[in-house]
Amino acid sequence: QVQLVESGGGLVQPGGSLRLSCTASGFTFDFYGIGWFRQVPGKEREGVSCISNTDGSTYYADTVKGRFTISRDNAKNTAYLQMNSLKPEDTAVYYCAAGYANSGYCDHYGMDYWGKGTPVTVSS
Repeated sequence: QVQLVESGGGLVQPGGSLRLSCTASGFTFDFYGIGWFRQVPGKEREGVSCISNTDGSTYYADTVKGRFTISRDNAKNTAYLQMNSLKPEDTAVYYCAAGYANSGYCDHYGMDYWGKGTPVTVSS
């Protein structure tokens, strides 16, 4: 059974940091690119960051460049999203997904498997 389980979300003040984790099971993690997406009510799901499974190349949305860092540990079947200098506009439900991704492609249409999401709220 394929599972992606996100953790690490929560409430943080502006300027703070959070580290999201995504633990995978039920498929060969090394064979898949990993993406982090976020969504707020009434808006389309946005690709935040992706990391390739082949060369480790990464993609970041312009809105998070320089603040967020994606990484993966294939030995632990886990991917991470380190989020620093958080802003209120980063508030959303964050989803982890597995599929096709590289430095030039990070789109929800390319993803095969999804987690259920973890909420992130940035507020004072």
